[in-house]
Amino acid sequence: MNALWVFFVLLVVLSCRWVNVNVNGFDFDELNVTEVYSVQGYNGYYGINSNPLLVGLTLIQGAAAKGAVCLDGSLPGYHWHRGWGSGANSWLVNLEGGGWCNDIRSCVYRKKSRRGSSAYMEKQIPFTGILSNKPEENPDFFNWNRVKLRYCDGASFTGDSQDNVHQLQFRGQRIWLAGMEELMSKGMRYANQALLSGCSAGGLATILHCDEFRGLFPHTTKVKCFSDAGMFLDARDVSGGRTLRHVFGGVVNLQGAHKNLPRTCTNHLDPTSVQASLAPPSADPRGYWRECKNNHLRCSPNQIRFFQGFRNQMLNAIKGFSIPRQNGIFINSCFAHCQSERQDTWFSDNSPVVHNKGIAQSVGNWYFDRAGIKEIDCPYPCDGTCHNLIFK
Repeated sequence: MNALWVFFVLLVVLSCRWVNVNVNGFDFDELNVTEVYSVQGYNGYYGINSNPLLVGLTLIQGAAAKGAVCLDGSLPGYHWHRGWGSGANSWLVNLEGGGWCNDIRSCVYRKKSRRGSSAYMEKQIPFTGILSNKPEENPDFFNWNRVKLRYCDGASFTGDSQDNVHQLQFRGQRIWLAGMEELMSKGMRYANQALLSGCSAGGLATILHCDEFRGLFPHTTKVKCFSDAGMFLDARDVSGGRTLRHVFGGVVNLQGAHKNLPRTCTNHLDPTSVQASLAPPSADPRGYWRECKNNHLRCSPNQIRFFQGFRNQMLNAIKGFSIPRQNGIFINSCFAHCQSERQDTWFSDNSPVVHNKGIAQSVGNWYFDRAGIKEIDCPYPCDGTCHNLIFK
């Protein structure tokens, strides 16, 4: 890839809790944040301001004519808060995450939710973390044009096919293109600086669409891409197998995503090469990992050693990427997910730090070239600044 991006790679991927949609014996859809019981080290979600900015949903009216529709055929949408002052011509586009659907059954289920239909999307959402409009919460990007493009295709904005029998539209790539066309018409074509971001499935989409995003702008525009928890390492799970490789293979094959993946990757990698979790239920039929997944404090020494092995694989995987100065990495050893979109982890009085640098500061330093960012945390459980998620 030619454009620049930064990875927020989270050490403990298996802390993600999935909703109970059983797909061939595997619960696979999205992080169910409603089941988060508490955040260790923090008592509030929105951070400094308990009344976050609420931004309304805009549907892309011309999208249907381009075939750019959600799984159920409804219009895609986005939330936009206009920039001002020094940020009036700066744009931050955030791609929403939320898992994938890999077969007909899971996609039919998904199309009856906000992850597959704009009919179920919230009419307003809070803009927190990297989307906040307050300098005390988001010092570098608070007055930019900030956009969240909603996710309703189930394939990280890459699919382009359909299933007429089950009335499913797999049009993620078209949604991406329609969204970018809409934003360019709203003034993004005049941007002097732009940042594409996303978390989880949105973080993967950020990687996959980074070069396309760069190509929207002239060379004089400063463009970078920031992926938060979007690197899904092809590692063996707790059973010793590769349980989820076939799941992502299902996503790619069902939705016709292979033709929209970056050729710089598919020229030397199988399009289905990705891993999403270390301890899916199918790899842990006796529930040995259940308590550890729900609460990191209940992990045994052997389970912690397994994490450390995964950490070592991940560090080896990013060695080449981390060498160029223009690429940035921030890896903390926390049971957490989507740290750039939560106010408590993005920028607050006790946000997580690595080498005394917080996440927002590191991203800002990297984007504006104030410093090279290669922050790698010590092995778990050494970091006392983590805001670890604990599930019921």
